[in-house]
Amino acid sequence: MNLVSVVIVAHNSEPEIGACLEALAGSGAEIIVVDNASGDGTGALALARKEARWILNPWNRGFAAAANQGIAAAQGEFVLLLNPDAVVLGGLDALQGACAQPGVAAAGGKLVGPDGRPQVGFMVRRFPSAAVLILEALGVNRLWPGNPANRRYRCLDLDPEAPAAVEQPAGAFLMVRREVWRQLGGFDEGFRPLWFEDVDFLKRAAQAGYSVRYVPEAVAAHGGARSAGRLEWGVREAYWYGNLLRYTAKHFASSSLRTVCGAVMVGALLRSVVGVLRRGSLKPVGVYGRVVRLAGAYGISGRSEGPVCSTAFAVQ
Repeated sequence: MNLVSVVIVAHNSEPEIGACLEALAGSGAEIIVVDNASGDGTGALALARKEARWILNPWNRGFAAAANQGIAAAQGEFVLLLNPDAVVLGGLDALQGACAQPGVAAAGGKLVGPDGRPQVGFMVRRFPSAAVLILEALGVNRLWPGNPANRRYRCLDLDPEAPAAVEQPAGAFLMVRREVWRQLGGFDEGFRPLWFEDVDFLKRAAQAGYSVRYVPEAVAAHGGARSAGRLEWGVREAYWYGNLLRYTAKHFASSSLRTVCGAVMVGALLRSVVGVLRRGSLKPVGVYGRVVRLAGAYGISGRSEGPVCSTAFAVQ
């Protein structure tokens, strides 16, 4: 077996990263933790947790940049990206075996929630279509989660106990072949600080002719969205919409991009009204006003690089 490396990108992960590291003890894997300037005690654990090599960033570089740091520093031919709130229960050999198959770029395993049930709808998805992103932006997927487009996107037809060729396993528990990572130029660091960077990477892998596998024998318990959940609401909305628009600009025709931008603008205006009524403040107007302006800029430019402004999306 070739060496497997595990890269964990951490940010304010002190409550959960200990269990994550303990579960990897005895696995034989090289373990690298890249800490993105945590404000809690995560970075201080580098002195106490000697089972991992730590890279301590002086600022939050975002998930994509930190993942690239960790993979570049790794020695293994196969690198497991693992969230700090994920506890590996077994099956790393099976994951590596699937990833080592000819023409395979990456492989994802089964994520189970606190109730022990597979996190179907999250752990594996198909690539988002323009229709899915439009329904997401307009809030239709939240009001009618069982609509056909959303069911297909979230792979609600997936048998969680059967291995399969898939499109987009979650980056929370994703093994990638380092050779493919190098070929594709790594993760796009323009997706900051998180969201859509793993979708973009796997989309580019598919465009390059690679396949991706789902391996149910590989299992991790997953808390879910711990770091993202700690973001202030307005900041979280800005990041999510900004990266959705960046992904759309990279991978869709200009006509689809403009349609998605229009849906984002309409959805943001609706959310602004609802937010004002619920919160009793005008803060949602400012938050969603920035989203509307960004969507408008993307719709006009039609490019993935230009409109994202550092003032609206500064990493916290």
